[in-house]
Amino acid sequence: MRAGDAFTPEQLYDIERAVRYAEEVSGLHFSVYVGGADSETRPFALELLNELEDPDGSVLVYVDPAGRRLEIVTGATAKRQLSDHAAGLAALSMQTSFATGDLTGGLVTGVQQLGDHARQAPLLHANEPHKQ
Repeated sequence: MRAGDAFTPEQLYDIERAVRYAEEVSGLHFSVYVGGADSETRPFALELLNELEDPDGSVLVYVDPAGRRLEIVTGATAKRQLSDHAAGLAALSMQTSFATGDLTGGLVTGVQQLGDHARQAPLLHANEPHKQ
């Protein structure tokens, strides 16, 4: 996460905890980037995603508070678990918080929602024979 001086240590802890939660429930990798873009928002967010260790299995939340921009981008594997509709719902929730000045709360809630939406279904004893 690149956040600079935008967050207090407590706020960073809350965001990191939300990221860990999302990763645990979904099996995907989550990253949050807060800052300005060097170019157009979506291409910049995709560039950041591709710089991650596992871009295919990652979800990146990009927020530019000054530019009032938000992008959620997913790698190929992550996209199979996290639909555009689900990402849109999380984005709407984040934008609502951002509009009230709560950047940290919006990120925490949004990342947790993304993790919940991407939650992997439990495997039901695939190796056991079917009992009747």
